[in-house]
Amino acid sequence: MTDDRALVARQIGRSPRAFRRVAVRCPFGRPAVTEQAPFDENGTPFPTEFWVTCPHLAAQIARVEAAGGVERWTRAAGDDPRLARSLANADAEQRALRPELDAGVGGATRSGSLKCLHAHAAFALARPGYELGDRILADAAPLWPADGCCTTAT
Repeated sequence: MTDDRALVARQIGRSPRAFRRVAVRCPFGRPAVTEQAPFDENGTPFPTEFWVTCPHLAAQIARVEAAGGVERWTRAAGDDPRLARSLANADAEQRALRPELDAGVGGATRSGSLKCLHAHAAFALARPGYELGDRILADAAPLWPADGCCTTAT
């Protein structure tokens, strides 16, 4: 069996930086979301703790982003107090997980704005209960390919 690091490298097309572990697996047992260390191997800050690696999931989220999803979900979080609270709580949780970086989900330093839906989707999968992230994931459905895993082991 191929190790997780090698599978993740195949999924993202390069060696993963700051790789700590697989945080979430797809229904087919392959890596879907990884957890990254706060600093990479060179000591450079790596602000995104949870990273989408599943090619299908990444493409689905990219589709939402390409259709104006970052702006739409930022607006939704600003207009809906429940989503605003969800975002603020996730950012606070992220800061508590990585106090050395003092940044929210995806490395955000400004409250109330989203800069990468992939980071919010990964956070929602890795840390269940994040309503805004769950809604972003629903917008990106289907999360997994219907015909089997998109990552094959060799």
